[in-house]
Amino acid sequence: MSQTTNAPCALPEHKQPALRVMPMPADLNPAGDVFGGWIMSMVDIAGAIPARRRARSRVATVAVNSFTFKQPVSVGDLVSFYAEIVSVGVSSVTVDVEVYAEREPENPVVVKVTEARLTYVALDDRGRKRPIPPE
Repeated sequence: MSQTTNAPCALPEHKQPALRVMPMPADLNPAGDVFGGWIMSMVDIAGAIPARRRARSRVATVAVNSFTFKQPVSVGDLVSFYAEIVSVGVSSVTVDVEVYAEREPENPVVVKVTEARLTYVALDDRGRKRPIPPE
């Protein structure tokens, strides 16, 4: 895991999180941090929300283009996932997801813990790739 910075920051202004979750003790690895796979799963769910809205259909993840763990997540952190579409192709949607943890509710601190880029493909009712309709 890349511990690039511990600098506090702020939640993105003028954006709504796609997902907010608080990890539980069952989500911890033996070191006491939240499993990276749990975070990856939540990132995939958060990214699929705007992709599905834009595709106007179900979507499937076809690529995890990048994924960077910046800091560990702990039980009790309120984890916010912000997802934004960065490109739309014929049948695919690429989404950036930024993840922030709000810690220490008595003295709140916000830190960016993860960032990722994922690509989803639009699917028809039979699970086949389909074109994305114009906006």
